[in-house]
Amino acid sequence: MSKRPAQKTAIVTGGAIRIGAAITRELHDMGMDVVIHFNSSTTAANTLAQELNAARPDSAHLLQSDLREPAACRTLIVQAYLINKRIDVLINNASVFYSTPLQDFTTSDWDELMNVNLMAPLFLAQAAAPYLEQNRGCIINLADIYADQPLKNHIIYNISKAGLVMLTKSLALELGPVVRINAISPGAIFWHDNMNESEKNGILAKTVLKQLGRAQDISKAVRYLIDHADYTTGQVLVIDGGRTLYL
Repeated sequence: MSKRPAQKTAIVTGGAIRIGAAITRELHDMGMDVVIHFNSSTTAANTLAQELNAARPDSAHLLQSDLREPAACRTLIVQAYLINKRIDVLINNASVFYSTPLQDFTTSDWDELMNVNLMAPLFLAQAAAPYLEQNRGCIINLADIYADQPLKNHIIYNISKAGLVMLTKSLALELGPVVRINAISPGAIFWHDNMNESEKNGILAKTVLKQLGRAQDISKAVRYLIDHADYTTGQVLVIDGGRTLYL
């Protein structure tokens, strides 16, 4: 009697809330087991895992980790692998976003933004690569339209996301032809905290489709890159409603 293949497994960093939660649900809908990474979003992570496990028992797993530490990145990948003894997809979604005006930022701001937004995806990819190679898997990085057109007063965030775009291209070279690596650059999907109505209206006025995007717009792009983009690697898919045509 042949042994049943292990269930395909995807890791989503920051997978409990916002875009991360939408991606987690999308991957689960694709039939994968999902490893939901979280740091401080404990309640949201537990709620999402319960929802998915109610739909398909033992299909959603939680791993807590602070991705500012390289050792934690490696441990997260090993723990995720041990669940089903395979990793098929790594989604580097976890991110930190806040203002860092040129005259005000500190070394702590640099460390946090660069470590979470850029260093962690690199070390996670390094640790996951041998497992992804076993199954011709893929990595998808969540970048930002501000990687190409910088947002004022967010200089460190802009640098971190620009670096993530270059990391995507570099990993594609390093891990091809077996593992594909692509990125998605979202536009306005959720409003950031403390934005006033004037700021929101200004962004929509400079968006061709004149509307806020949905988290599902990003999760559907993830599905495309996994299931329908076999000849695509090292690319950045922009999902922004035409926002970058104005920037």
